[in-house]
Order: sequence, then C-alpha cells, then structure tokens
Amino acid sequence: NFFKTKTERIHQFGRGINANISPNEEVFFNKSYEAFEKQDILNAYKYFLKSLENFSNNTSNCNININQENEKLNFEIYQGTAKITGYVTNENLYAQAIVTKNKSTHVALKRYILERNYQLTYAYYCSDDKYIKLKLYFNNLTMSPQKIFFPIREIALNADFDKEYIKSEFSNIILEDIGHLKSIDDNELKIKYNFLKKWINEIILKIDTFPSNDNSGMQAFALLYILFKIDYLLVPKYEIYQKTSKKVQEYFNNENSTIEAKNEELKEYIYKLKEMDYLKFSTNFYNAKYTFNPTEKTSHEEINLFITESLSKIRWYKNNRYNQIIPIIYEYIALYILYNYGANPVIRALLHMLVEIQNPIFFKELNYNTLYNKDKSSFYKKEIISKIEEIIVPHQNRFKLLKPFGDKLNFSTINEFNNSFYLQLQELNFEDV
Repeated sequence: NFFKTKTERIHQFGRGINANISPNEEVFFNKSYEAFEKQDILNAYKYFLKSLENFSNNTSNCNININQENEKLNFEIYQGTAKITGYVTNENLYAQAIVTKNKSTHVALKRYILERNYQLTYAYYCSDDKYIKLKLYFNNLTMSPQKIFFPIREIALNADFDKEYIKSEFSNIILEDIGHLKSIDDNELKIKYNFLKKWINEIILKIDTFPSNDNSGMQAFALLYILFKIDYLLVPKYEIYQKTSKKVQEYFNNENSTIEAKNEELKEYIYKLKEMDYLKFSTNFYNAKYTFNPTEKTSHEEINLFITESLSKIRWYKNNRYNQIIPIIYEYIALYILYNYGANPVIRALLHMLVEIQNPIFFKELNYNTLYNKDKSSFYKKEIISKIEEIIVPHQNRFKLLKPFGDKLNFSTINEFNNSFYLQLQELNFEDV
C-alpha cells in the first residue's frame, strides 16, 4: 500500500501497556486452563505467563521472563517501577516486589504501608531483615487462569503505584529494585518541557478570551483538558503524575466544593507546573515495561454514552456562540476516554490516531509523520484512511461486523472531522459473530 503510514510508535503515551498483546494470547490462555484442569501446574503457569507477554512492532517487550528448573518455575513480571519476582511449584505460588530497604522507613511510611494492607485483597506488605516487600502466596490446589490473573495484577499494579507514591511523598527514601528503568533521552525531555510551557501558556491565553460572566464550565473543560493532555502526551511519572491524578480525582469527587473553587485549585496547580524548572521536571520521567493496564475494561456502550453527552454539550456551546471552547472539548473527549476508561485496543488505537491528528506539531517534533497540516488546515486524507484500515482490519476475524470508516469522515474542517470521527466510533460493532 503506497499510502501506508511509516510511523511505528516508539514512545510511550498514556498509562496503558502501550503495546500489543501476544498474537497467541488466547491460545496460551486456553492451554493454561486445560493444564490447570489436568493439574499440570507448571505448564499451566507457563502458558498463563506467556499469555501476558506483549509486543511492540512485532518484537517482544520481555515484560515476562520464565525459567524452569526441574519442578520449579521461576518468573519475572515488569510493571513500571515494579519488578515482580517469584516461583511456582506444584503446590504453591510465591511472588514478591521489593519496595525499599527496611532501615530507610520511618513512622509516616510505616503508617502508609499498614493502611495499604487493609486496602489490598490478595497481596500484603511485610518486611524481612533487609527489605520492605509486597508479597503474594497461593496454594495451587484449586487454581485456574481466571483465579490467578487478579492476584498477579494486584501485586503488579500496587507495587508500581506505591513505589511511585513513596518517591513522590517521601523524597529521602530510596527505591530498590529499579535497575530495569531506563532514562529518557535529553532531547526528548527538552521537547516535552517546551511543550508543557507552550500548552499551559496557550490555555491561559484561551481562558482569557472566555466571557467574563458564567464561564466556569468552559474553564473546567480547558483546565482538565490540559491536565489530561500533559498526562497522555508527556507521560510524567513520580511527583507530577501523583499530584496530577490527585487533582483530577479531587475535582470529580469533591461534591462539597463549587466548580469555581475547584477551577481555582486546578489553575493554581497548572501555574506551578508552568514555573517548574527543567532540572526538577526531568526527574519525573523514565521508560519502563508494563504488563497490566491500570484501568478496568469499559464497555463500548459506556464510552458511547460519554461521547453522546459530550457532543450534546458541544452543540449547546455552538448554539450559544461560545465557539472558542469547541475545539478544546473535541480534544478533551479523546483524552478523557484515554485517561479514565479501559477501552478495547481498537478504540484506544483509533483515539490515539485522533490525538495525533489534533496535535501535529508535537508529533512532528518527535519525528512522526503528521496526518494534519495545521497551518494549511488540511488533512493527509489517504494516509488517515489507510491508518484506520490498519487498525481495524486485523480485528475483523473476531469482530465480523467491524468495518473501516475512513471514507465516511468529514475532512472539510478540523471541527467537522472531529465530530464525524466520534460519530463513526459510536457506529463500530464489536459483537462477536
């Protein structure tokens, strides 16, 4: 295909695994189930762990490592800052994630760990003579792939979250077992830092154009949009991630505060991000391997409902001639879904493509082929249609009614394109036939 895009994704975007599941994932999972039924425990776990392996550009990310020694299966699972090591015998499963050295703890951290133990379902914190660890121990007598998935996922996600949280809240404590993390190229960091400043300056100027009366709703969209954008495109870790996610959570969960007060809190935080110097900014980034998505799977119906509600708000603003907020809400929709929902791989890939189209200057700086020329307000139509086919066609074996929709998009303006793209997303049929 002459128009096939030449842009393999080489950067991490968002909080998911940023990779493709194993092409044999379903085969391995089914083999694991059959082996558990036969009490062939070591092979059952081997197949299960292989089903968790993910790939980028057809190459394994080595997020799962397995090594069998006689009647013992050793494994490693990577999830961000967390490295889960363990072993399986015919009788038991043991897994652990080292967090920090025992001697480095103080009262506040011990209190935090104690509270976390009450929040966890399967894993638990403990300490030996050297380390504080998150541990998991199971008897294999009645095990199955479904039963083991959630405990393994819990220890991986929570070990990663807690190590990030500890790094953010207890700056004097040194994390252990993070030798697998890779630093980000300084040029890439500078690009991200410059865009952080650029986006915040732009949104501040945009907010100044809003009508002086009754603009709290527009401000909310603009402020949340910029935080979602920073999170998805820049992918900060540690302090920036922890504080950003806390601000977003408080915004949506605090029912006792007015929207105006919550906007002011977001604005204050965004100004702090704007004033952050490069040295501090650069300490909030690393590259890592991931095995589990942090968000729960979300039905297509739920995502459709959010899109419908959001498009109705756009129509209201359009009818009332608040045109300056409309492009922001169109971008907000995709970023909100990517931040909050565990969308299926097709939806995630399509939304990422939409984000690429909406942010051509940023992606060009990262050396990706762009799909939209902002200066000329023109689309690379054939490349967009081709890319939609690349995303959808591989999934048609499972979803027979899933059809590419590139030829149904409206390429007249960026707003019309966004609107038609969301409408086509809603039309996708993920029914198994």
